[in-house]
Amino acid sequence: MKIMVGGLAAGLGFGAATSLVNALSSPYGDLGMPLTGTVWAKGAKVLSLLMDAGWAWAALAVVMGWLAGTRARGALVGALALVAATVAYYVTDAFVWGAGTDMVAWLVVGLPFGLVLGAVGAAIRRPGLIGLLAALTVPVGAAVQMAVLPPRPHLTLTPAIILAEGIVWTASVLGAGWAVHRFRAARRSAVAE
Repeated sequence: MKIMVGGLAAGLGFGAATSLVNALSSPYGDLGMPLTGTVWAKGAKVLSLLMDAGWAWAALAVVMGWLAGTRARGALVGALALVAATVAYYVTDAFVWGAGTDMVAWLVVGLPFGLVLGAVGAAIRRPGLIGLLAALTVPVGAAVQMAVLPPRPHLTLTPAIILAEGIVWTASVLGAGWAVHRFRAARRSAVAE
């Protein structure tokens, strides 16, 4: 039960924070306009590019599934986190921007993806190839998204875009390296026994 509440809280916090960071990074909204040209606006832009990416939302479900432990609980908590994040994002967007919402469409997508990604997160605990592949899901997914659909809202590269892309590529390499190291260490210890 505790992990369910944790998944709900993490999802609500992530979704609301993502919407608020987007609002703070935009010079066109009431929240972002006063920050225009400041270091705070630049920081908010980097965070917006990081948090409002598909890989980040997938990572939320994977991490919650990993924390849940078992495949069934992981799937449930991953889905709960994504559904809560979606609701919090769009409710916050409606409050901050007065914007309309396509929340239902994203809930329809988020529920099955949350189930799968939560189960993947729980599988990270497994030894062997299954655990390795599960642990590589977010780093490889982030790298693929960076290669196919990088976070470039403008035609020109800005320092915020370059920094956000550098952070994602670095985290992807470190995450993949950790997964491979963990797999190889487990194999070495199994052979030594």
